[in-house]
Amino acid sequence: MNIRECELPGIGKKFEMTTKEQDKIAVVVHNDGRREMYHFDSKNDEECDFSITLNDEEARQLSAILGGIIYKPREIEKVEVAFDELVFEWYKVDSGASIIDKSIGELNIRQNYGVSIIAIIRQNHEKLLNPRADIIVRKGDTLVISGERNDIQTIITKLLS
Repeated sequence: MNIRECELPGIGKKFEMTTKEQDKIAVVVHNDGRREMYHFDSKNDEECDFSITLNDEEARQLSAILGGIIYKPREIEKVEVAFDELVFEWYKVDSGASIIDKSIGELNIRQNYGVSIIAIIRQNHEKLLNPRADIIVRKGDTLVISGERNDIQTIITKLLS
């Protein structure tokens, strides 16, 4: 599956993907929170079969359904049981976070909180996978954190909020 993303100046962003079954879907996320979804005919990927417009709340509800938050298929539940309490969380570093301008090693996150930062995604979309201890956390970074749910909540409360 390939997802393409492009900036729509003054409007927002557009995301396009082609599914395994060769369905083409485009989503436009407007700056005001509206989402427009388009499905394209597999025979003519320039002509839209149908579209739907959702407000921010509707889009979030639909994403909860699609993401398995409201209902999880049994196979996914089995995977979660296999991982037990291991959780992966994506968290964007806000401007007031005490973690800003400090290195991962300086913060001793693994030793002090029992979680690991397994990736950092910079605002410019640069990805730092398995970041070294000397990597500095910046405002606007998105941290991918793994650990137990309670430990992740503690680090969010103490360092990221």
